[in-house]
Amino acid sequence: MSKIRFNIEGMSCEHCVKAVKNAVGAIDGVTGVEVSLEENTAIVECGETPPELIKSEIEDQGYDVTGFEIL
Repeated sequence: MSKIRFNIEGMSCEHCVKAVKNAVGAIDGVTGVEVSLEENTAIVECGETPPELIKSEIEDQGYDVTGFEIL
């Protein structure tokens, strides 16, 4: 199990947080998602899920992923 931190631009409210959390949480292999509006980040717990797939799902919700790092 690994954790990945995604830096996200474009979130402005709790609706944005919920949209990202629900979209990423629905990906196979994702076991946990914490989204912070204050820090503009999402920390995702997953197994073998490729970070690029998670990044794509966040961007499909209308937000920009400016980078990610495996913790």
